[in-house]
Amino acid sequence: MPKNNLSKNTDSKTSFGYHDGEVETVISVDDVNREAKQLAEKVSMEKISGLVNGEPFLKVESLNAGYGKMEILHDFNLQVGKGQSLCMIGPNGAGKSTVLHSIFGFTKIFSGNIKSYIGDSHQSIAQMSSSQKLKAAGISYILQDNSVFPDMTVEENLLMGAYLKENTDEINTSIERIFEKYDRLKVRRSKPARVLSGGERRLLEISRALVMEPSILLVDEPSIGLEPRFIDMVFEILDDLQRNEGKTILMVEQNAKKGLEFCDIGYVLVSGNLAMADTGDKLLKNPDVGRLFLGG
Repeated sequence: MPKNNLSKNTDSKTSFGYHDGEVETVISVDDVNREAKQLAEKVSMEKISGLVNGEPFLKVESLNAGYGKMEILHDFNLQVGKGQSLCMIGPNGAGKSTVLHSIFGFTKIFSGNIKSYIGDSHQSIAQMSSSQKLKAAGISYILQDNSVFPDMTVEENLLMGAYLKENTDEINTSIERIFEKYDRLKVRRSKPARVLSGGERRLLEISRALVMEPSILLVDEPSIGLEPRFIDMVFEILDDLQRNEGKTILMVEQNAKKGLEFCDIGYVLVSGNLAMADTGDKLLKNPDVGRLFLGG
């Protein structure tokens, strides 16, 4: 599915809208941005905290962040509980990936804080390096770009995910656990990664992030570039990691319908601000969200 492809079906009166589904009228990206801004409402901290099961496991507090001198996120707040999933949707340029980048340490933080539950208390991780966040806070980032090394074997790709581990036995145990869990990778462990299908490459990217045994997965556009059958496979894998292994998942997803169907909590971002927040189910039923982001 082309990202934000607003092409017109000349064979019928029906036109394709933003993301999946069919609508009677084409909605341009500019119109989506403009109408989304009009719908934006201030989301209270009570609303944000009320969507969390138990104690927040990860908190973003009044964050202003961006790149260089450019501020992208404005007074942004986020909370998610341990073992919960949260999906961020919104127009292009809304700041969705910037949230993930900020949590993992890829942006400049002008003000605000990011806290994670480490050990038995919340600790600020805003100024930690990405390596520290991975090793100490258990936060792993799964990039949206194709990050598989095609000429390296599947096993060698997994070993790249263990670069912060010092104990060889622990590394081998983690990798063998992954092979036992995912037979698709096990049977190709000695094959170059280029032989994998698109879905299997995404599985390898997810698995490489699991080698460090993180508690929190930051997943950027897991469905991008994949055929529908592989999209379903990837979301089944993520569902298993959340439901059966207790992983906390923060996701940005271009396929808004798929992302909201998957996640416990849904956020709508507009121009670097949190415009709407609710359960994934309720946002799916919201007519304005449906019209602007779900294709009718």
